[in-house]
Amino acid sequence: MPSPKPSSSLESLRFLTPDQALDVRQRFGTPAYVYDKATLKRNAQACLAFPNAFGLTVRFAMKACPNASILQFFESLGLHFDASSGFEAERALHAGIAPQKISLATQELPANLELLRREGVLFTACSLSQLDRFGREYPGEKIGLRLNPGLGSGHSGKTNVGGPGSSFGIWHESLEQIHAIVSRHRLQVVKIHTHIGSGTDPAVWERVAKMTLDLAREFPTVETINLGGGFKVGRVEGEKTTDLQKVGATVKKLFQARAKETGQKLKLEIEPGTYLVATAGAIVATVQDLVSTGSSGHEFLKLDAGMTEVLRPSLYGSQHALVVVPAVKTKAKKENKKYLVVGHCCESGDLLTPAPGQPETLGPRLLAAAQIGDVCVIEGAGAYCAGMSAKNYNSFPEAPEVLLEEKGKLRLIRQRQTLEQIVQNEN
Repeated sequence: MPSPKPSSSLESLRFLTPDQALDVRQRFGTPAYVYDKATLKRNAQACLAFPNAFGLTVRFAMKACPNASILQFFESLGLHFDASSGFEAERALHAGIAPQKISLATQELPANLELLRREGVLFTACSLSQLDRFGREYPGEKIGLRLNPGLGSGHSGKTNVGGPGSSFGIWHESLEQIHAIVSRHRLQVVKIHTHIGSGTDPAVWERVAKMTLDLAREFPTVETINLGGGFKVGRVEGEKTTDLQKVGATVKKLFQARAKETGQKLKLEIEPGTYLVATAGAIVATVQDLVSTGSSGHEFLKLDAGMTEVLRPSLYGSQHALVVVPAVKTKAKKENKKYLVVGHCCESGDLLTPAPGQPETLGPRLLAAAQIGDVCVIEGAGAYCAGMSAKNYNSFPEAPEVLLEEKGKLRLIRQRQTLEQIVQNEN
């Protein structure tokens, strides 16, 4: 389902002040990612308060924003971690994360699995072949199973990771094959994991929780149910944010009912990514050009950032609040104008203002009238932006990352990449 249209009124800055946005540019250049520590903490506390019956583990889906400083801060608050590749798991170890707090569930069985297993990283099989290969190498070991429950959710097909159109997890009708492999290798299934995609509907979560609990009946050694993440966050006015208390209350009752029926007190895991970091991040960019295509065309606002920093609009038609910050303060009231905001790449798809859910459709946005040299802040850029971008397209270097400390101090947590670093592996 497409996102709602952005509000016709001007968007406002979420956590930066205009002066701070200008200070980021002066100190670190643009484009630059900025993360707000206070928002990160608030979001983590909301997830840690997710209703549960017999214990809760909150795993940060680190693919959303894998910077070491973010991982370390979340670990200090009591979060664990979900890695989506062997490289991510090793990256978390490199950041100093305790291996027993890292769980790996991946589309590709990694070459470094032996290293990760030896360190103590947990593993969840996501296909029958992964389950069999793991069992051959590590007979008798504990393992988790990611199952596709036959149901999906998401604002587009690209964010739906459940149901017959998704390759994620072992299809729920493959239980006979699962049992055969588990028995052959004497594996102990201790966790059942499902994840359906992005959504806010408590009724969908209730259905998935019921289906997952039913699947768990097949494995008496199960200790933990992981219901994934996908807790949608409203990045612009009109988009809904998941009510964790409402979703969790329903899930808690189901776990309590299972315990009453069977005596089995199952622990709960959730794996939020977007919910934890989306609203805690922004991109500070500079308006580097203004272009008009005439009275029957459009006014274009060109930034020195684009799909190399935030790919989501080009990929999903996602909406991000955009705020123009004047480089020169003036008392005169500025008019507002409708702009198509585009990035710096030589690519027609480098569009920051697509129509909601339609990446190929133009969606002009009402902004404060801009001048070349003004700052433009792209809000809601904490999740799936720095970690998921068209890296080095047109040979643009990776942007720096900055952390806004709780007392207003700006701290560089990743330096801007250089051209020399881009080409260092070329022969």
